[in-house]
Amino acid sequence: MNRWLLPEDIADVLPAEARKVETLRRAILDLYQSYGYELVAPPILEFLDSLLTGTGSDLNLQTFKLVDQLSGRTLGLRADMTPQVARIDAHLLNRSGVTRLCYVGSVAHARTPVGSSAREELQLGAEIYGCATWEADFEAISLLLKTLSLAGLDQVYLDLSHAGVLAGILDGQDLDKVQIEALYGLLQSKDRPRLAIWAQALPRKIADALLALTELNGSCADVIAKAKTVLPAHALIHDALAQLETLAKAASDLGGGLELSIDLADLRGYQYHSGVMFAAYVDKLPQPIARGGRYDHVGQAFGRPRPATGFSLDLLTLANLSTLNPSRLAIVAPWINDANLNAAIAELRARGEVVIQVMAGEVVQAAEYTCDRELVKQGNAWHVVKKT
Repeated sequence: MNRWLLPEDIADVLPAEARKVETLRRAILDLYQSYGYELVAPPILEFLDSLLTGTGSDLNLQTFKLVDQLSGRTLGLRADMTPQVARIDAHLLNRSGVTRLCYVGSVAHARTPVGSSAREELQLGAEIYGCATWEADFEAISLLLKTLSLAGLDQVYLDLSHAGVLAGILDGQDLDKVQIEALYGLLQSKDRPRLAIWAQALPRKIADALLALTELNGSCADVIAKAKTVLPAHALIHDALAQLETLAKAASDLGGGLELSIDLADLRGYQYHSGVMFAAYVDKLPQPIARGGRYDHVGQAFGRPRPATGFSLDLLTLANLSTLNPSRLAIVAPWINDANLNAAIAELRARGEVVIQVMAGEVVQAAEYTCDRELVKQGNAWHVVKKT
């Protein structure tokens, strides 16, 4: 076996793509800064018991584990940055008002996630802490759409859902984690026959409501209107539908290529989320390009529950789908020791030009640069001329 082969579903990012990723990263973080988001950079390694605290426990099977040679304790290689950022807000910043944080960094998965072809991602996200109203959810959605637009992806299909609907349906039912996971899988796959069998032990009204969820998907107005008639009268359900209705109306004013829909059975991350949930889809990608929503209980594991909402996506996937072409024009110069040439090159680079020096007879082999000019000596001075 070749020693340089990488593990399965782990890949290098080559020059042209790496430049595209970095160009997007800078533009997106500048966008977030214009909204007042502060950049944080959690460590890629943490003690496992800290990394899997609270909702992070759901990441146990996805987390690489190793032993710290200094302390002898088990370390984890993060599989998601969101719990880390929640820890920073709750435990380190300890602010009382609204806090906006953003982040970008590598995450690794012990198993390739469903719908993905990579075990390493460059996770980018934005989170709002300390605001419990729908305005924070709307800001998160708006910021996500602008993020995708920066990458040239203006045709976006946004699916909304709400964890409060299922919470209201199951209120008062004593279901353990295994049963909830089974229910979640049946709802996600919309497997009505098996769901009907699974729900036989529940009261008829609840079983009917669960089956109704599998058909409550489509245009926002139609789904909300139908849900109000077929779902039980419950405060949690009423509030969830009201929030979805408000958000859908506000998001519809964003215009552009946005297409809105609601799928009340799309409850991926149900145990993680506590309110509005959303998934963004774009053409040429079968799985969501980004996911987000409200998770008000995450900070509780760190001793300080805080309202929280936000989203995250894989920047590598976004760059791969992006229509942007960050290729730079460059100037070719001789690779010789000439004081006047060195001064001319320094001046050009100070002005933002890319100058690549090559030996006589060589050509530039760089995928991210197009060499359209060259430095040539005319008399005693060096001049930039169009490359022939």
